[in-house]
Amino acid sequence: MQWEIKWFEFVKASIPAGITFRRNQAGETPEEVFSKTHEDLMKEGRDWLIKTSESCSVVAALIAGVAFATSAAIPGGTLDTSGKPIFETQPAFQVFSISSLLALCFSVTALVMFLAITTSRFQEKDFDTNLPVKLLLGFSSLFVSIAAMLVCFCTGHFFMIGDKLKYAAYPVYALTCFPVSIFAAAQFPLYIDLLRTTFKNPFEHLSRYKV
Repeated sequence: MQWEIKWFEFVKASIPAGITFRRNQAGETPEEVFSKTHEDLMKEGRDWLIKTSESCSVVAALIAGVAFATSAAIPGGTLDTSGKPIFETQPAFQVFSISSLLALCFSVTALVMFLAITTSRFQEKDFDTNLPVKLLLGFSSLFVSIAAMLVCFCTGHFFMIGDKLKYAAYPVYALTCFPVSIFAAAQFPLYIDLLRTTFKNPFEHLSRYKV
């Protein structure tokens, strides 16, 4: 639907301004004809956005819950005298703290973006920039939250194994990140298309053919 809107805007800008106000034999303006002929496509886009947002919202909510519980759990406990974390000086603890915070923040951001999509009015103009930007922010935040959650898990697990099996655990950590890579690769074409059509008209290279 976004490509159709971009094409309509390009054609409208390519012809003399007076023509866009003319009506056809049925008394319809170009905007009315466009809306009438794209009702089914807009409905399909709305259904796809709602289903995608609902599915991603469930994942974002789960990550937010896990990240919140993880951020309150301190690996190794705290010192009885000062109350500071025992592993405070270790780099792995710093990575654990930052990654858990990032997972919580970005998962909540993704959840808000997907909820904003599901509660949208889904008007024709929303498919041009409003909904694609929200979808981009939602996908980006969800991906970052998943990656941060995996980093948080790996660093938290690192404290449990200590120096005994750390070299054997590295391949396992790499395999743990493999599903995120698959998810990113599967969504990458859609991500690129959204970026290209949202922030730049894909038909600008045809501007030399303007009437």
